[in-house]
Amino acid sequence: MMSRSYTNLVDLATGNFPMMRREKKRFPRVMTVPGNIVELDDDQAYSVASENPSSISSDRMIIVGNQLPLKATRRPDNTGWSFSWNEDSLLLQLKDGFADDMEVFYVGLLKVSVDPSEQDDVSQTLLEKFKCVPTFLPSDILSKFYDGFCKRQLWPLFHYMLPFSAEQGGHFDRSSWEAYISANKLFAQKVVEVLNPDDDYIWIHDYHLMVLPTFLRRRFNRVRMGFFLHSPFPSSEIYRTLPVRDEILKALLNSDVIGFHTFDYARHFLSCCSRMLGLEYQSKRGYIGLEYYGRTIGIKIMPVGVHMHRMESLMKQAEEEHRVEELRQKFNGKTVLLGVDDLDIFKGVDLKILAMEQMLKQHPKWKGKAVLIQIVNPARGKGINIDQVMTEIQKNCRRINKEYGQPGYQPIIFIDRPVLASERVAYYSIAECVVVTALRDGMNLTPYEYVACRQGYSDAESSLSLEGPKKSMLVISEFIGCSPSLSGAIRVNPWNVEATAEAMNDSIAASDSEKQLRHEKHYRYVSKHDVAYWSHSFLQDMGRICAEHFRKRCWGIGFGFGFRVVALDPNFRKLSVATILSAYTRAKARAILLDYDGTVKAQSSIMKSPSEDVVSILNILCADPKNTVFIVSGRTKEILSKWFSPCEKLGIAAEHGYFLRWSQKEEWEVCGQNSDFGWMHITEPVMQLYTEATDGSSIEAKESALVWQYRDADLGFGSTQAKEMLDHLESVLANEPVSVKSGHFIVEVKPQGATKGAVAEKVFTAMAENGKRADFVLCIGDDRSDEDMFEIIDSAVSRDILFSNTAVFACTVGQKPSKAKYYLDDTSEVRNMLESLAEASDSSPTREEEEEGLEGPH
Repeated sequence: MMSRSYTNLVDLATGNFPMMRREKKRFPRVMTVPGNIVELDDDQAYSVASENPSSISSDRMIIVGNQLPLKATRRPDNTGWSFSWNEDSLLLQLKDGFADDMEVFYVGLLKVSVDPSEQDDVSQTLLEKFKCVPTFLPSDILSKFYDGFCKRQLWPLFHYMLPFSAEQGGHFDRSSWEAYISANKLFAQKVVEVLNPDDDYIWIHDYHLMVLPTFLRRRFNRVRMGFFLHSPFPSSEIYRTLPVRDEILKALLNSDVIGFHTFDYARHFLSCCSRMLGLEYQSKRGYIGLEYYGRTIGIKIMPVGVHMHRMESLMKQAEEEHRVEELRQKFNGKTVLLGVDDLDIFKGVDLKILAMEQMLKQHPKWKGKAVLIQIVNPARGKGINIDQVMTEIQKNCRRINKEYGQPGYQPIIFIDRPVLASERVAYYSIAECVVVTALRDGMNLTPYEYVACRQGYSDAESSLSLEGPKKSMLVISEFIGCSPSLSGAIRVNPWNVEATAEAMNDSIAASDSEKQLRHEKHYRYVSKHDVAYWSHSFLQDMGRICAEHFRKRCWGIGFGFGFRVVALDPNFRKLSVATILSAYTRAKARAILLDYDGTVKAQSSIMKSPSEDVVSILNILCADPKNTVFIVSGRTKEILSKWFSPCEKLGIAAEHGYFLRWSQKEEWEVCGQNSDFGWMHITEPVMQLYTEATDGSSIEAKESALVWQYRDADLGFGSTQAKEMLDHLESVLANEPVSVKSGHFIVEVKPQGATKGAVAEKVFTAMAENGKRADFVLCIGDDRSDEDMFEIIDSAVSRDILFSNTAVFACTVGQKPSKAKYYLDDTSEVRNMLESLAEASDSSPTREEEEEGLEGPH
């Protein structure tokens, strides 16, 4: 069994994913268009990466969750299984937000254990009758995956519990992580069995499947895929303690959209991406996007809602079963407060019970009148300290009931058995207030369900009908996901038992008019923002973002969890030496513009000065009279003059083009629009202020510019300070002839017009004026400042400073989004290409050619 699903777990955990054996597929998968075979590593020998979506679209949604939305029971004769939909499953309910003709498939685990001999039959039955694809995990993998890594590593950490001891989850268990990877890979196999990558959407749910996006993206570069996290996402200070933090972040970033219930969770995720991966996000027209290798990963913030029709159905069922009337009679004359929670250390049930005790102590009038009904659902897995939590709750309940109880009255009714949905709705209907004191919770739909039930439904003969004013009160923890959306609730810090007790008293002592107003406000929100609204909104965003990705060409690069997809302009391609050599040898007037750092010289190099080989190549290129060669750099003219002193004919543009020299014999020209540097006296004190407040930052003073860099500062704080400084400087320098720009870990202030694009324009214009209009242009750079050069080249033809048929090779270093049409992978490829051009150059010109050679204007 195990050999069919995975091989070496250690290889999996380290990111070396071996090719899994091809199993006989039970489910057909139809491809609508031919694909391109890509080989990124061994796992992708049979991957499909289609360039275009199918022209005949038939959108389908594949929903992947830890568990299928099914109920399973063994047949009475023990000859098989009976299955039915679980109407309370969120994964089933979210279908209401999709178009009626959208076909929906489900992939996940079953809640029951199916014998291996029955698995094929069960799989076929579920696919045919329910469009469900069950994932069967080996028992040892299942235990380590769910009870191990999910419940003892991720769940506590995402709820802000660090594993200081075995009682708090224990230290990181590598074997559990390996099982987590194995389980996610098996889920991926099941998705692939029914996936049409050109037409299908994939929506992955929750923390159990956080690395699944990588497995699917490795197989299908352009598949439309979203992920939604239903738990909290912790702050970066908590998350960074996870030993596999980078692997999980990078895996999530292989999704097209990543969803969170609240802005806090999204902000923490973005902070982690910034601090650990160096990624920055942008907000545009209300959407948050995270740029990742040319792809814009959408960050969706949308709390889930309840299924209003399901709530109405449950209310009718509760009415038919006379549950509501029975409870009203049972608690006649009592004021009911209600708690509905899972058995978990983070639900704060014990604090709620202590708050009830405190309320009875501070407000004795409620003794004999107020009742807290606490329903505790069974634990979902083998979580941390479950038994201790239950023991503590029961102990406090007995103590409080003994102290404050009396014949016919118990202040706390503790229900620790499974409660049917219709019974739970009946309790909602009689409760004056619902109390949620969770210490951390991703969303918690209990308050939404309560509000819906207190509204009732339209049936004149029903005790839950819409006749008469509706009232409800909520006391909720400020640490749960639904808290921001319920502005009429009384929010509490559950750790503050006294304050929670006062909030409980205020809620049940409030006037009927106040209860009615708060209820109306909540119901307007809950009824509109239901589960269909949530799923429809998420699907809309997925479609919008994926449409943008489809307009680009995509390549998969990297190994293991370092795999990512690079999305580039369709016309973007690698610069071929043969292609450029052909154009180079035909040309009569060539312009060659080269950035230095990151282009000719690697950024990581300790020695920043040019090597002898580079100097030699540049001298050969400069010796050809058909060539005009420039180094265009942000460095100062003193440094560049010193480094390139052996290159007498080399042109140099320093400080991004503010200073320019055509050759060593020429004088430096100032290309800026003015030479008034009074703005520096305004700028430097501002930069100094931020430098003193930002440890690790510094100021670099150039002759024409001031640069504040925070490369060695805390990235999160440095980025925040940079944004503040940018606003500050733009404000104080609004009337000065300067530009304020942010770059890679820098904020720079320089004179207007001093750009590398202006250098390119000046060189092209001078060549045209001297009768040597360029018929060959090579422009290479690696960062944002070089994009100005690439941009000016596009407009140079229309402005008649380049021929319409000029061979233009605008080239960036590295595969990344750029205005350039070509790329080279690294500085070594740049040097090799320049060396090839040097070998094709005529370095021994005749006297006539020398006299005709281009000279800079005097």
